[in-house]
Amino acid sequence: MESIDHMKQVKVEVMNSISREFSDDIVSMEEQRQFVSQRLDEVFDNMGLELEASQRERFHYEILNELAGYGPIQPLLDDQGNSEVMVMGAKQVYIERKGKLLDTNIVFDDDDHVMRVINRILHPLGLQVDWENPTADGRLPDGSRVNVVIPPVSIDGPCITIRKFLNTGFSIPELIEFGSLTEHIAEFLEACVRTRLNILISGNTSSGKTTLLNVLSGFIPDKERILTIEDAAELALNQKFLVRLETRPGNADGRGEITTRQLVRNSLRMRPDRIIVGEVRGEETIDM
Repeated sequence: MESIDHMKQVKVEVMNSISREFSDDIVSMEEQRQFVSQRLDEVFDNMGLELEASQRERFHYEILNELAGYGPIQPLLDDQGNSEVMVMGAKQVYIERKGKLLDTNIVFDDDDHVMRVINRILHPLGLQVDWENPTADGRLPDGSRVNVVIPPVSIDGPCITIRKFLNTGFSIPELIEFGSLTEHIAEFLEACVRTRLNILISGNTSSGKTTLLNVLSGFIPDKERILTIEDAAELALNQKFLVRLETRPGNADGRGEITTRQLVRNSLRMRPDRIIVGEVRGEETIDM
């Protein structure tokens, strides 16, 4: 136990040493990762740490994730097979993989550790959570959606939910091959799109709503002007006359929010042939 505590203390000392050298010029996560990687070996040597190769490599990876990533959940986010990462307090971390919820052996040190990762996530987005504003929604640089809830709203500790942006597209033939569509339904949906009928796609989380919408968008003629409105830009349209709009959450004071309703109203003044709304939640109504 003492050796584990000692190694934890060494890890903290290394992180503190490197953190003190961070400059305001090092803004992006990629720049931070490059800086930390360059400094780690120097700090190890200066501190006279004699570590085995495997232990040194593990330390390097863990410290890199703590200082220039999202801590213990960074490996889960790096795994392209995971579609969602969910933190429920310090000792419970789950993933969604192939539509199934799975437990992991990932844990945080304590709730303060979770809060440090939350601050790392939210600060670059201009967001924060506190006692008066215990929830926040945002979008990570890679397009993934993040939701944070902290006490007193979250009873069992701070929660993080990251819905990863998976840049995978499918075609109609592939969906037919998977058994998701029949040929007759595919022809019917194509006819609906080409005749410009209003289409509503609904379903549970991970049921394939965005995937189907991306596929159907391929039937839209390239000569039409399309406006997309989303909370997080996930649609992958390839048409030439495409305008992408994205909602914006309010800041810590609740100011600056741009809602789906506002963007739909504005889009009507932008000469659209088609308006595609990526997500409409139950509490939202849109008057056209």
